[in-house]
Amino acid sequence: MLLRAVGGMALAVWAADIDAREMTLMETVTTKAIRSAQLSPDGQFTAVIRSTPRTPYEDDDGSSYSELVLINAEGEETSYLSKDKKFGRVSFGPQSEYLYFTAKEEGDEYQELYRMPVHGGGIQSVFEFDGNIGSYALSDDSEQLVFLSSGAKDSDEEKLEKKGFKAEVYEEDLTYTQVYHVSLGEEDAEAKAVTADDQHALSVSFHPNNEQLLVRTAPTSLIDDNYMSSQYQLISLDGEVVTSFESESKLGRAEFSPDGRYLAMIRAADYNDPSAGSLFVYDTREQEHRNVLPDYKGAVKDFSWRTDEEIIWLGHRGTETEVQALTLKFLESRSLLELGEAIFTSLDGEAGKSEFVLTGHRPSHPSEAFKYSNGRLERLTDSNPWLAEIDMPRQETMTYKARDGLKLEGIVVYPTNYEEGKTYPTMMVIHGGPESHYSNGWLDRYASPVKHAAAKGYALLFPNYRGSTGRGVEFSKLGQNDYAGKEFDDIVDAKKHLVEIGLADESSVGITGGSYGGYASAWGATAQTEHFAASVMFVGISDNLSKFGTTDIAKEMHAVHARSYPWDKWEWYLERSPIYHAEKARTPILIMHGKEDTRVHPSQSMELYRYLKTHGKVPVRLVLYPGEGHGNRKVAAQLDYSMRFMRWMDTFLVEKAEEKPSFELPHAEQLK
Repeated sequence: MLLRAVGGMALAVWAADIDAREMTLMETVTTKAIRSAQLSPDGQFTAVIRSTPRTPYEDDDGSSYSELVLINAEGEETSYLSKDKKFGRVSFGPQSEYLYFTAKEEGDEYQELYRMPVHGGGIQSVFEFDGNIGSYALSDDSEQLVFLSSGAKDSDEEKLEKKGFKAEVYEEDLTYTQVYHVSLGEEDAEAKAVTADDQHALSVSFHPNNEQLLVRTAPTSLIDDNYMSSQYQLISLDGEVVTSFESESKLGRAEFSPDGRYLAMIRAADYNDPSAGSLFVYDTREQEHRNVLPDYKGAVKDFSWRTDEEIIWLGHRGTETEVQALTLKFLESRSLLELGEAIFTSLDGEAGKSEFVLTGHRPSHPSEAFKYSNGRLERLTDSNPWLAEIDMPRQETMTYKARDGLKLEGIVVYPTNYEEGKTYPTMMVIHGGPESHYSNGWLDRYASPVKHAAAKGYALLFPNYRGSTGRGVEFSKLGQNDYAGKEFDDIVDAKKHLVEIGLADESSVGITGGSYGGYASAWGATAQTEHFAASVMFVGISDNLSKFGTTDIAKEMHAVHARSYPWDKWEWYLERSPIYHAEKARTPILIMHGKEDTRVHPSQSMELYRYLKTHGKVPVRLVLYPGEGHGNRKVAAQLDYSMRFMRWMDTFLVEKAEEKPSFELPHAEQLK
C-alpha cells in the first residue's frame, strides 16, 4: 500500500485543533467558488467570476448568484457586477480597455451585449439583436462582432400555446443556433447569419487574420450530436467553408496560434475514446495534423498559446494535475507546475505574455483563482475565509491492486479524530461517466459532504476504477463492453482493501454515487448486496434495456460505453441490470432523482423502487426533485439531498437499524 499526502499540507494540519470545528451541511452547500479566471490581453488584470449559492430558507428558489471581480497587478480586488445583476459570458476586449458581457437589462426583450470600462465608468450597450445573444467574439480592432443566437421567438407559436396547442414532436421540433456577423463601426449595422439554418453552431471565434471564423457545428441541437458528431470548420465571413478539420468523436476547445498557422485542439484520440483528453495540432500550411502528446498517461484539460510555436497545457494525471510548456518544433515539454500544487481545472494566458492565470482547488478549499508569474504560483482569491475554522481531515491518494493485478488509485479521507488500529463506518463515493475521475482536491459536494461526514466519524473513499480518465486513453477504455463487470469488481476490491488495512468496519460500508456511480450504487445494493450495508443511488441506472430507449445519449452509449446494441444481446443487457437481481437485495437503498432528467430518465429509479418495494425484503425509498435534471443545481434541493443522505447512512451504518427513518425533514422549523 502507498499513501501519498496532499501537496503542501503539513502533518500538523491533520491533527485536531482545539479551536477548530466541524463543517455543517448548510456550509457544504453554500461555499463560494471561483467559476472562471481570465487574464487581460495586456496582462495587467484578472477577471474572475465568483459563484455564490443562495441561502436556504431565506432566498427564493433559483440558481446561484454570480459576481464579477477584477484583480489588478497589485492584487487589489474591485467588484464590478454584483449578485443582484444577472449577467454572463464575461470577456476582455482586445485592447484591455473594456469588459464585455451579456445581460438582459431593464427594458430589454432579449439578452444583449454590453461593456464597461476597466478603469471605471458606466455600462454601455454594444449591440442589440432580435434574439438572445449567446457566445460571442470580437475582432482585434473591436470593429467586428460575431455571436451565436437562435433568433427571435415565434409569435404564432406563443399565441397557439396560449390556446392550448402544445404538442411536442420528439427530437424533430428542434431549435437551431446560428452564427451572426456584424460590423460595429457601420451606422445602423445589421447582423447577418453566417452559418446555414440546418446546422447547429456550438462555438465561434475569429481567426487571427480577422477575415475568417473558427466554428464548431453539429448536424442538430441534440446533445448526442454535440458529443459525437460535431466538427470544427474554418469559414469566411460570408459563410463559405474554407477548411474542415478532421476529428473523431468528442471535441473540446480549439484555438489558433497567434500567426494563424497552427490550430490546437483538445479532442478524443479516436471514435471510441470516451473523453476529449488528447492534444492535437493541425498545421494549416503543411495540411497535416498530429497528436502532440501521444504517450501521455493522463488527460489534457486546457491550454493556451504562449508564442507561435509554444503551448502551455494543463493535464490531469492520476489524482493530481500538472502544467507544462510544449515546444512544437521538437515536441518537447518542460514542467512549469509539478504534480501536487493544486487541482487545476482551467488555464488562461495571452500570446507574448509569460504569466497565466488558473482556477484550482485543494483539499482545504474549493475552486479559487491563481496566477503563475516569474516561476511562482500565487493564489489570488480567498472566497471562504471561514474555512480556516474548520477541522480539516487527513486526505491522501491510496493505491491498491484489483483481483486481476491491475494497479488502481483512489482518494481516502480519514475520520477527523482518526485513531490507528480502530475501524470506522465508511462511505464509498463512486464517480459517474465512467469517463471521469477523482482528483486529490476539494471533494465536498452536496452528495459527498466530506468534511461533515469525517467530523461525524466516517471514513470515505473515492475510487478511480478502470474506465476512469486521468490515466491515458487505453486505461479509459478498459470498462467498455463490460457493464457492471470488472470495473465494479474494482469497487469491491477497494472495499476489501480498506478492511485489510484496518480502516473500514467490514459490516458498516455504504456505497453512493450519481449517474454511472448511481448504477454502481444500485448494483452494490442488489447483485453485490453482501458487500454493502447501505446504498444511496442518485440519477442512476437500473435497467440497461430501457435506459437505451429513454436516454438522450444513445449514440454515445454505443460508441464509448456498451460497444453494442441491446438487440445484439438482450439477455446480457438484462443480466447486467440491477432490477434483474432485485430478489437478492438485502441492502437498504435510498433512491433520489431529478424529475426532469433526460440523461437517465427518472423511470430508471422508479423501476428499481417498484421491484424492491414489491419484493418487500429491504428498506427502500424514492425521492424525486421537481425542476432538477441530471444532478441537483439549486441549493434547496442540494441541502435536502445532503440531509437525507447523511440520515440514511447514519441509520444503517452507525445505528445499524432495521427500519428506514422518517421521510420528513425539519425544513419548516428553519423558516424565518
